[in-house]
Amino acid sequence: MEGGGVSDVMTKADGPVVIAAGGTGGHFFPAEALADALVARGYRVALMTDARAGRRTSGVFATADQFVLPGAGVAGRGPVRALKGGLALLRGARQARTIMAKIRPSAVVGFGGYPSVPPLLGARLLPASVRPAIVLHEGNAVLGKANAFLARFADGIGTSFATVAGLPAGARVRLTGMPVRPAIAAMAGEGYEPPGEPPDGLIRLLVWGGSLGARVFSDVVPEALSLLPLEIRERVTVTQQVRAEDLERVRTAYAAYGIASRLEPFFSDVASLMREAHLVIGRAGGSSVAELEVAGRPSVLVPLPVAASDEQTANARALEGVGAAWLMRQDTFTPDALSALLAMMLTDTGVLTAAADAAAELARPDAAERLADLVEANLPGGGLRGAASGAYSGAPSGAGNGSGTGPGEDRPATSSSSFPFIDSSTPEEARP
Repeated sequence: MEGGGVSDVMTKADGPVVIAAGGTGGHFFPAEALADALVARGYRVALMTDARAGRRTSGVFATADQFVLPGAGVAGRGPVRALKGGLALLRGARQARTIMAKIRPSAVVGFGGYPSVPPLLGARLLPASVRPAIVLHEGNAVLGKANAFLARFADGIGTSFATVAGLPAGARVRLTGMPVRPAIAAMAGEGYEPPGEPPDGLIRLLVWGGSLGARVFSDVVPEALSLLPLEIRERVTVTQQVRAEDLERVRTAYAAYGIASRLEPFFSDVASLMREAHLVIGRAGGSSVAELEVAGRPSVLVPLPVAASDEQTANARALEGVGAAWLMRQDTFTPDALSALLAMMLTDTGVLTAAADAAAELARPDAAERLADLVEANLPGGGLRGAASGAYSGAPSGAGNGSGTGPGEDRPATSSSSFPFIDSSTPEEARP
């Protein structure tokens, strides 16, 4: 256990909001955004995470209590490894329960993935008199396995997508959107500038693949660009995330094709790269999709084929369905197919502008505030706002759409498979 300065003497209403997140950036960036929003409202936060994420030394959690819990994934493993993973999760849940019995959190918020299981299960195991509110956030269009297990205990579930498959009947669900990093949120409403006119207008492509599966982009994208007509190819410049072991061969390929490129295993300046990009090619994890929406950028999405619930395909279909992206399954993501698609859209850049506009229509740059509203609505007395005003509705200001069923309202899921939200504005692999 890591952390310090916590008091054993707290009331349920005074306790911190525990945020359960770990692993890759796709789960951690939204958690940090929510923590920032809650701290700005006067709440204390604490972090429960896993060994992969470890102790945070920067950002909002750097000065918060932090607890590293045991745990391991279960999905997709053999029987022995699954059993060991399950036992580790149970040990983590017991440890989380012991910690929470001392710090008395007011709420526990989980962001999916196995690191969220021990804290939320531990919270559920507390006596009802001291049990904190349990809130989940689902970042994909299919309920993840961890959230599917935890949803039965949740007081509220925030979602990134207007329809989420797998929600249990009766779940209290609110469309919040996916919290994104402040630098990305700042891009909301900036608009999209398509590539300039030939022959001099550059075409800037951004290619990312996250920590898993990036190799397919290294294998396919350079050759696809080499097949473009010369009048298009000579205008293209590529910024691409490439695994360290593939850097030299990909750099050599682009040089041989006469294509300007910037290649790195990791980019820290994602917002500036997104701002410059005319088209993004990448995976369809929940955080990546949300950032494309907020930035208002057209994209070619290649879902990770080994995702546990095929959630990335569902995410990509949500964008493709409104004309905001092009979905290519990995088995059809070939140089010839990608080149033909790029030739079409780079010849008539109006299709890029239309896709960018459609993506921006899906954006919820205030998702962190919406999710903070959901957390507050489930605190005793409506949280600090409720205590100050005497009542708190939990709905963001102006959220209604005129029908009394605005996106800020909690609504029960109507079936075990999906929940259609009423919102007229709405049609993990890790991000880099």
